[in-house]
Amino acid sequence: MSTLLVWREKLQEIYAKYSTYILKVLQFILGLILFGLINANVGFMEMASSVFCTAGLAVICTFFPMIVMVTAAAALILIHFYTLSMPIAVVSLIIFLVMYIFYFRFTPKKAWLVILSALAFGLRIPFVVPVVFGLLGTPVWVVPAACGVITYYMVDFVKDSATALRSADTDGMFDNLISFTRQVLTSREMWLMVIVIVLGILVVNVVRTRSIDHAWKIASAAGAVVSVIAAAVGNIVLDLNVSYVMLVLSAVLGAGVGLVLEFLFFSVDYSRTENIQFEDDEYYYYVKAVPKIGVSVPEKEVKHITGHQSRESVGNTAKTELEAENEQEEILLTRSLSKELGLDQEQKKSE
Repeated sequence: MSTLLVWREKLQEIYAKYSTYILKVLQFILGLILFGLINANVGFMEMASSVFCTAGLAVICTFFPMIVMVTAAAALILIHFYTLSMPIAVVSLIIFLVMYIFYFRFTPKKAWLVILSALAFGLRIPFVVPVVFGLLGTPVWVVPAACGVITYYMVDFVKDSATALRSADTDGMFDNLISFTRQVLTSREMWLMVIVIVLGILVVNVVRTRSIDHAWKIASAAGAVVSVIAAAVGNIVLDLNVSYVMLVLSAVLGAGVGLVLEFLFFSVDYSRTENIQFEDDEYYYYVKAVPKIGVSVPEKEVKHITGHQSRESVGNTAKTELEAENEQEEILLTRSLSKELGLDQEQKKSE
């Protein structure tokens, strides 16, 4: 455990020193994954779905705020939709505008939450979202999470009905437009997942903010369990075809991610918890103090030895050896003199 804590301290030091570069690298990787998944699922325009376009968008968005990446992703989706069907693109644009109105109203500086929520569903790990958002954020984070879920399902609807939309004539296109709008607005699976994600975030956040021991662990487990139960009940009641294996695996992964986040951001020692009580003229105060777990990173001492220093050290060593030899000779000489004096005194006594 102490080794892990030392590595954590080292990572924190590295991040504090190179945070700007680390964030830009992570932003570039996030852009590659995001634009790559969009082009892989709804790549109806060949030019926009090329590798060069994906990499170019990721590089450009790396040097701008995250809201630029969200806008670029929405624009890329609309371009692919327009290539497939202009009415579908118009309806999607209206839905995006409505979502952005709510997004800018509640979480204007949390654009990356929309991306992470949509990517989690695209990677089939939806229940990582309530654990991560509930542990690191506030209840307001349910807004970008819901926007990300809606965006994923809207793209998934177009992907599934792409063949019918391509082959439709003018009358058929109008029917498909009505069908697409109804499918997006009345999708039972989509609204079930929105409700489950919102419920999971709220449960995790409420438990995490309680003054109980191991609150983060309990919150992660509670959020994962509540999400699975709510999704399973909704799947049965609404007669959907949501995979139970996917639900359970994503919940287990979400709980594991919660443990990692606790280790990185909330390592405390509950065995040394202190409860403090004090008062003033108007209130009594009851404070629970839990100390953080911290270790000092061992510092390595490096001695620099130059040629000048080495010659000096050799000279000092030679001097030391010479002094030792002189001292030894003096001791022997003193002993011999003392012996001679002793013999002379004995001879005088005998005479």
